[in-house]
Amino acid sequence: MISVVLADDQPLIRSALSRLIEQEPDLQLVASAPDGRSAVAAAVRTTPDVVILDIRMPDVDGIRACQLIRAEPSLTATRVLMLTTFEDEENVVKSIRAGASGFIGKASEPAEIFAAIRAVARGEALLSPRAAHALITRFVESSGDAGTEAEDLDSLTPRERGILVLVAEGMSNEQIATSLSISRATVKTHVNRAMVKLSAHSRAQLVIIALRHGLRRAPAAS
Repeated sequence: MISVVLADDQPLIRSALSRLIEQEPDLQLVASAPDGRSAVAAAVRTTPDVVILDIRMPDVDGIRACQLIRAEPSLTATRVLMLTTFEDEENVVKSIRAGASGFIGKASEPAEIFAAIRAVARGEALLSPRAAHALITRFVESSGDAGTEAEDLDSLTPRERGILVLVAEGMSNEQIATSLSISRATVKTHVNRAMVKLSAHSRAQLVIIALRHGLRRAPAAS
């Protein structure tokens, strides 16, 4: 059972998402909060597997709440999933720096949100496709020539290279496994090996490396 704390300052969204979470057999909502300060207190009190934080909240916003949760010694095993209307590059970068494990938009389907909760609970990092695109945009605008870094993509196997492309598109390990008809454990192994070979310390860095080298999924044949 995955225990969840949910924080959102909009009562309607908080109530609706709470009901949806409670209907999932493997998810347990242990607390909900209207702001970041209450979310941190609830997390300390319940030590959940995952805390879902809206970014724009009164008093203490989601970014600051994420920082406080990541700094709390009793919550080292707790993962943070940012859930927001605004999947822009500034919020994505701030969330990653604050220590969030995942970032997904409120416009996502419930099944996508549940998959994100499960992914970060397993210790995976997850960026929605829009969040991944925002991160790429931020990188392009703040960097010089793409493709000039020292990462050696020749060290990757064809499978690792293909999975890197899917990671850059914001797909979770579970989604990649389904897409390629392989196990989630196999995907995780390939991702970890790619990170080691490319000296990447996070999934977000893998996205940036893919951009630097112009990796794209081949368009479907018409």
